Amino acid sequence: MTVPAQGLPPKIRIHEVGPRDGLQNEKTLVPTEAKAEFVHRLAAAGLTTIEATSFVHPKWVPQLADAETLFPLVQDIGAGVRLPVLVPNERGLDRALTLGAHRIAVFASATESFAKANLNRTVAESLAMFEPVVSRAKEHGAHVRGYLSMCFGDPWEGAVPVHQVVSVATSLLDMGCDELSLGDTIGVATPGHVQTLLSELNEAGVPTDVIGVHFHDTYGQALANTLAALQHGVTTVDASAGGLGGCPYAKSATGNLATEDLVWMLEGLGIETGVDLGRLTATSVWMAGILGRPSPSRTVRALAPEAQPDQEQ
Repeated sequence: MTVPAQGLPPKIRIHEVGPRDGLQNEKTLVPTEAKAEFVHRLAAAGLTTIEATSFVHPKWVPQLADAETLFPLVQDIGAGVRLPVLVPNERGLDRALTLGAHRIAVFASATESFAKANLNRTVAESLAMFEPVVSRAKEHGAHVRGYLSMCFGDPWEGAVPVHQVVSVATSLLDMGCDELSLGDTIGVATPGHVQTLLSELNEAGVPTDVIGVHFHDTYGQALANTLAALQHGVTTVDASAGGLGGCPYAKSATGNLATEDLVWMLEGLGIETGVDLGRLTATSVWMAGILGRPSPSRTVRALAPEAQPDQEQ
């Protein structure tokens, strides 16, 4: 049943991260052809922004070592579908631009501990590394998204001060990023914290329309936090089909917000997504079969309980 609530945006853009963030932490190495089909199935379900892969060194994320092979298989997916890719440095940017990528993402940290674990650099050093990446991407006419991880809590440092997140976020925008994605990498955020951070960003001159949110469901708070962001006016929400994903450098990070769970809530609120929930659910069931384990998405389990693999292989 659709029962709209007051004060929410009429339409949301879902930034689907399943093929990149979802698969990067899986034990199973998914064949390139299956990844390409995953992207095509997601597009057929109505998703218009699908993060395809990452041009990171295969040593660090072997699950995405096939980026050069995969990207040409999905480039012709059709008008209106955006295919952003993650790049860690200028070498990664070169690889992405050579293949014709038009939407680039860089991955920064709000904390020193995670910057060291993920990038082997301080926060300042990582921002200095990203500056020429963003500059060159913009020179090539690319749209640049700045991911900011550990916005709410860090497994080594604990709660992250809001002013610290605001400082790094504004640095990313100042260097030319078109969009920010605020990451609750270990899933510890709660709604009041979300709204406080968004308000502080606004006070620092960051407009809400350049902000996306990226919640993990470690403590079951991802949907509640998303609703808090929507109430603030955010209209871009990251999610992963079937609830796939985690973070290879933060072991306490469990799966991303499941796209199906997000769509179920949004449809109930009368918010337009353009996504066919049935086709999306079927896609996640199909991917669960490839991975050999059931989807953690509650909506997938409710809509297709008999179609899921019994156990992880």
